[in-house]
Amino acid sequence: MPVVYSVCVVLAAYLLGSLSFAVIVTRAMGLSDPRTYGSKNPGATNVLRSGSKAAAVITLLLDAIKGWLPVVLVRWFGEPYGLGEGAVAMAGLAAFLGHLWPVFFRFEGGKGVATALGVLVGISPWLGLFTALTWLVVAGVSRYSSLASLSAALLAPLVYVLAGGMLWSTDRVTVVAIIAMSALLAWRHQENISRLVQGKESRLGKSKEVAATAAVPGSANRKRRKRH
Repeated sequence: MPVVYSVCVVLAAYLLGSLSFAVIVTRAMGLSDPRTYGSKNPGATNVLRSGSKAAAVITLLLDAIKGWLPVVLVRWFGEPYGLGEGAVAMAGLAAFLGHLWPVFFRFEGGKGVATALGVLVGISPWLGLFTALTWLVVAGVSRYSSLASLSAALLAPLVYVLAGGMLWSTDRVTVVAIIAMSALLAWRHQENISRLVQGKESRLGKSKEVAATAAVPGSANRKRRKRH
């Protein structure tokens, strides 16, 4: 039976992760689909390029919550059903994979930064806090969201292993899950890495031109029609 429960948990976490809140929130607020402008990534950073900070913040929070929620639910209520730390880690990884390849949105998902952070907070608030601080420091100094995300992804598994036994108990399945998320997150940033190397990556706060296009759905199409 624990195997059945584990499968159900992983499936439920994946379905929750498949809710692409960048698309849902922008539709609800009458903004353009984030898959049609900027980096075309359905994530909070690209939503910010629409010019709506409120939409970006809501997207960030909901994407993080959908990573955090399945992890803590399994931790709080899973023990009577034979679900231990391994199931906790697999639930988090499943939610992350749902964000990357959402079944409800033709498997066209985001890069998973906020969702991964939510998973890490669920595993350990201290680990989540360190990861968030890493992102904030690197982003604040460099003004590159992608570089901050890559730095946080690189350090998260190292910190989890090195601080194991002091701030949390290290679990092998959790190590594998965190490494997998970090590797996938880096893979999803391939284009950003290329632009960083070439010096062409856009910095945070420089999105006025994109915002003017994204603020009203269909504005880009109207501009193209005027040119013809």
